[in-house]
Amino acid sequence: MAAMYEFDAGRANQRIKPQYKSVTRNALGEEVITWNDLEIGTADHCIWAEAWPIKGREFFSANETQYAADVRFRVRYRADIQREHRIVWNSLPHDITQVIDVGAAHRTTEILATSGVRNGQ
Repeated sequence: MAAMYEFDAGRANQRIKPQYKSVTRNALGEEVITWNDLEIGTADHCIWAEAWPIKGREFFSANETQYAADVRFRVRYRADIQREHRIVWNSLPHDITQVIDVGAAHRTTEILATSGVRNGQ
């Protein structure tokens, strides 16, 4: 029987796309942010993951109601996903808040992410 923290490929039924940020400047000197797919060795730059929505919340900011949701993704171990990246899941950007090598065994990576707050900006 697999340990509780090990990646279970049979439960990984969601496709996620890790992306990294590029910052350039336009002719006026303003920052232009673009997100590029992380090269992970698949044609569509997606990986299989387990996804668990953890909590959602609603708050008032900038004179309007905002929504945020925290999600936990579990994938086969990956050393190339960093906190500075983001995850696109169900066509929505999720800012990575933490990347954890579960059990420090290099078998499973857990990614904690939030959507709706900055939307990857």
